[in-house]
Formats: sequence, C-alpha cells, structure tokens
Amino acid sequence: MNRSNNHVPTASGKTNAARGIPAPGKASSNKKVAIVHDWLPVLGGAEKVLEQLLRVYPDADIFTLFDFLSRDDAPFLKGVNVTTSALQKIPFAEKYYRNLLPFFPYAIEQFDLSDYDLIISSSSAVAKGVVTSPHQLHVCYCHSPMRYAWDLQEQYLKQLGLSTGVRSTMIRMVLHKLRIWDVISSNRVDSFIANSSYISRRIYKTYRRESTVIHPPVDIDRFSLQSKKENFYLAASRQVPYKRIDLIVEAFRQMPDKKLVVIGDGPEHKKITALAGDNVEILGFQSDEVLIDHLGRAKAFIFAAQEDFGILPVEAQACGTPVIAYGVGGARETVVDKSTGLLFEEQTVPSLINAIQRFERLSPNFNIATIRQNAEGFSADRFRAEIRRHVEALQQKETRHNRESTRQLRDTNAI
Repeated sequence: MNRSNNHVPTASGKTNAARGIPAPGKASSNKKVAIVHDWLPVLGGAEKVLEQLLRVYPDADIFTLFDFLSRDDAPFLKGVNVTTSALQKIPFAEKYYRNLLPFFPYAIEQFDLSDYDLIISSSSAVAKGVVTSPHQLHVCYCHSPMRYAWDLQEQYLKQLGLSTGVRSTMIRMVLHKLRIWDVISSNRVDSFIANSSYISRRIYKTYRRESTVIHPPVDIDRFSLQSKKENFYLAASRQVPYKRIDLIVEAFRQMPDKKLVVIGDGPEHKKITALAGDNVEILGFQSDEVLIDHLGRAKAFIFAAQEDFGILPVEAQACGTPVIAYGVGGARETVVDKSTGLLFEEQTVPSLINAIQRFERLSPNFNIATIRQNAEGFSADRFRAEIRRHVEALQQKETRHNRESTRQLRDTNAI
C-alpha cells in the first residue's frame, strides 16, 4: 500500500479548521473512523458524497485503490490522510486503471483497518469488500452494485463491441468470478445504505440484503435561481457508455434547428465529437463555475442515463432549470414529471426527440420556484443529518447488545 506523502498532514493533531472542514455537522464520537472509497480518478457524484462524509467525520482517514485527484480540484481532501493500494504504483495506472479490474478485489482486501472502530465504505464496485473484524461496525453507502458485472453486463459489452469473440469470452469469465466475490463480500457489511429506492431494490436483488435509503447530497447553496433562460439545451456528465451522451447528440443531429451544449470528458469523447452536428457545441471538461453558469442559463437539462440517482439533474433544478430525463432509475425519484421536468419512456433517439417536442409545447407551464423547491429536498445538510442518525442508531444498538451479552455472561458465571 502507498501512503501518499503529499496528502498527509505534516504534523499530528491538526484542527478541523486547518484541514479546511467546518465544524458544523461533526459527529460527536471518539471512535476512530476509516472511509473506504473505490477510487479517486476524477470528481463525480461519488466524490461529492465523500466530501460530505468528511464533513460528518472530519478526522477520518481515507483508503482508496487509486488517487489521481489534484488537491486544487478537490480542496476538501487537503490535509486528509489518504492511503492508496499497491496498484497505484503500476506504470500508466492513471490512464489504464480500469484494465486492472481483475485485481481490484485482492487489492481492496489488503487494507489494514484493524485500528478503526467504524468503517464507512462508499462503494459502487469493491470498497465494501474490505476485511473487518466482529468488533468493528461496517456501514456501506452503496451507490450501486457493480453495474457492468450484473444487470447491465450485456449493455456494457455491446457498447464496447465485445458481445462475441475471444475477448468477450475472457471478459465474461472475469465478470463471472467478480460476481461470486461480490456476493461473498456483501456479507462483510453490517448495514447497507442505498442512494435511492431504485438502488435499494437492486441491492436486495443482488445480495438479498435490506437497506436504508439516504439520497446523496446536493450542495443547493452553490446554485441560485435564474429566471431568464436562453435558447439552448444542456447535457453534462462523464462521457462513458452508460451515460448515453451519444444518444443525446444523435437526437440533436436530427433536430438541426435546436442547439445543444455538451460539457464533460471521458473515454467516449472522440466518438461524441464525431457525432456532433453544427448545432451541437462540445465544450469538453469545464470548471464548476462554467458548469453552474450553463445549468442556470439552459432552457432545459437533458439526462439520458439509466442512473442510480443522478446528482446533476438535481443541481439543474436547484437553478430552476427543468430536466428532460430517461424515466428509469433514480430520475423517477428526483424529477417530478410535468412539474419539474419531463420523463421519456425509452432510451432511444425517437423517444428523446418526442420528449423535447413535448417540452417545447409545455415549457410555459414550468415554474422555476417549484423546480427549485423540489431540489431543496436533497440538500447536503439533510444528507449529513441522516447519515449521522443512521450510524448513531447502529452504534447504540451495538452498545445495548454488548451490555446484554455481558450481563448474560455474568449471570451464567454466577450459577
């Protein structure tokens, strides 16, 4: 394992203020806390969850397979103790870390967490698979069971051109073994938290485990209502296959009279750029300031992914911007159809085009204050309070159990 020196405090006993983490929301506990996060390649929705977990547990240490994030891009990690796996040292790991998937289970199991009382895993892949002991409490905030290993396997392989052939067979064998490990490792978790009701059902289907739903945090205060909308639509996300930015771009290529702006970067960036017509502006990766500005000015935000939750649609609504979203998954919990946006039924170009045409007819009916009010139900303050209550309830239950076990032992010895 590699403990990145540039991420470790230079002196022990740093205050919360020195670490850039405010005191409000801190969990009052002397217990030592470890937060296990899958990986830190870029900032995304999972990293926003991590940021808020650090607000609740500001003295926690982080364990992650890879850490490639600049502290300028992720200031919430400045001064935080981050331990990475041995995979971090592999040459070109930053570019090709996804190709190391077969080694992820082994690598995550090598973290030594024996000094910690509370382990919180932030997992959409292997973080929940850390090895803990009976006296430790392990709470998993599950963004999703591994999509590419379970119900979305065929979709991923098809989009990568690996439905058939020798490479397809090899990858399917890897995913088969990964599914076996995934189910086994789910038994290491004492309590599952799902980021949506949709994911709660997926957790039960995959692991046969119940879970508590706590929606991810959205920093509502960073966004302000903008009543004046401009004549363009916005799509933004990491450009990976399941986000279906290609579908959105293709739809607008068939509607040359409508303008689309695309923000984001990723493995599919070249493909998406090649698809774009003259009415599609590809901006690539942009700062948060640029993204927020576009979210506020856009006529509507378009979201075509079958997403577990989807933070960006909530952020768009925080600006008073309606959302046109694929009506499967987390979007059904964040977008109120015909009130804060529109849901389309099929993940196809014709279905999206139809939704945009319906939106243009209905757009005068959308009220920006109603849209903003819906977003406020997903605030970061709410997230921190719910996490704190959930963990404290588990700790109190554990304390009562230990006291009862001690009492029964005394009674037995007294006989």
